[in-house]
Amino acid sequence: MIRKLMNKHLCIVSYPQIVTYTQVLYRHYWKNMDYSTLHPPTSVRGITTLERNAFQKVISIPKLKVSEKNSQKVIPLIKKLLLKMDRLKPVRPLVEEQGFKEVLLHPGPVTGFDSLPKELFELGVNEKDFFFGELELSYENWRADEILKCVLPEEGEGLTSYSRVGHIVHINLRDHLQPYKALIGDVLKDKVAGCRTVVNKASTIDNVYRNFPIELICGDEDFQVEVKENGVCFEFDFSKVYWNPRLATEHERIVKILQPNDVLYDVFAGVGPFSVPAAKKRCTVLANDLNPESYKWLTHNAKKNKCSGNITTFNKDGREFILNEIREDLIRRLNEESPNYKIHLTMNLPAMSVEFLDSFRGLIGASEVDFTRTNLNYPLVHVYSFAKGDNTQEIVQKLVEDNLGVALKENLQSITFVRNVAPNKDMYRVAFYLTREILTTPKSIASKRKSSDIELDAGVPNPKIPCL
Repeated sequence: MIRKLMNKHLCIVSYPQIVTYTQVLYRHYWKNMDYSTLHPPTSVRGITTLERNAFQKVISIPKLKVSEKNSQKVIPLIKKLLLKMDRLKPVRPLVEEQGFKEVLLHPGPVTGFDSLPKELFELGVNEKDFFFGELELSYENWRADEILKCVLPEEGEGLTSYSRVGHIVHINLRDHLQPYKALIGDVLKDKVAGCRTVVNKASTIDNVYRNFPIELICGDEDFQVEVKENGVCFEFDFSKVYWNPRLATEHERIVKILQPNDVLYDVFAGVGPFSVPAAKKRCTVLANDLNPESYKWLTHNAKKNKCSGNITTFNKDGREFILNEIREDLIRRLNEESPNYKIHLTMNLPAMSVEFLDSFRGLIGASEVDFTRTNLNYPLVHVYSFAKGDNTQEIVQKLVEDNLGVALKENLQSITFVRNVAPNKDMYRVAFYLTREILTTPKSIASKRKSSDIELDAGVPNPKIPCL
């Protein structure tokens, strides 16, 4: 079957693509196979307490007898056809005959000897070496997702994903899965390497400190973890701070933008995923978080990574941090002649970051900085926000503009998609430069226009809006 597909399409595939294309065809072919034989027994459907013995199952699968001296030539030819399951060796000594090996083949693509590569004939392998035999499978042979798919109700969404934070596995259980939480916890603890604790957290943050309610599902009641992200070690109590491993790539993007000697103002720093790597990169960092536990671990992680000399930490409300610490440091830096660094400002509290943007309006008096100079070192703001709807990029830009009270035009650098959070709900990073107009004109004076007057297109001025 694979050869037929290859012959049909090979004319459009260049030589370097052949291996990849073959793999795609195999995946396409195997995807349509009936693998019910290899599924856990149907009798486990609906159990709510893990009974490992209930997963015992005997199946019939194709096997191949190969001499030990010939195995090193045969196995590479049938590598893609081997039966690969957890804790199962597809090639093992044949107990009945010394000097021979038994090769376990996948019952999907291998339905008979003619399913095997014809090159085996040249190696002396023939139809008498092919046979079907029994194989006993158990709980140990299936992955967590395979087990849960066969146990949980067919109707309704199953457990689609989980997060790993140190020795903790974090899940978000929907209401219809609550009766199965003990079983789910036991399966994940068994199957996820290094897992000692499984917890269930609410999917939304419902308090001012950005941490979730937490429920211990199974395992050790130990929530202090150590994780490594982008080469930096972090320690924290997962039950008391916010940490999302899915943001590792975004943290890395920002840190890569920063150069040694740059300045970073981190308004909602958490335990330091932006601030600590920046300080390690020899940036000057002012980092703040309102949560006392986050502040504690932020300071700890700076010391742990030996970069506390480059970072000053604060435990304040974000608005207070902007109006005092950032204002004071920014005035000093804007008055410097020919600075050889850039200033960045991160605001990663996507549920409400945009609500703090009005703090920058009129932050600095016109007489406190010589704004007539052309080389002023204006900060680049990276503000994160959720947007829900059909045109989320336009929505997130309007959210920023409405809260800032001014249209983003030439000062808009980028709007970057970060990740999908839920159906029709996305997370974005909007990067824009603060300007003289923003910093010196209070929002109440600058704009008495309706929010609908704010122009969405950053490159086209709105004639209804006077230049500030």
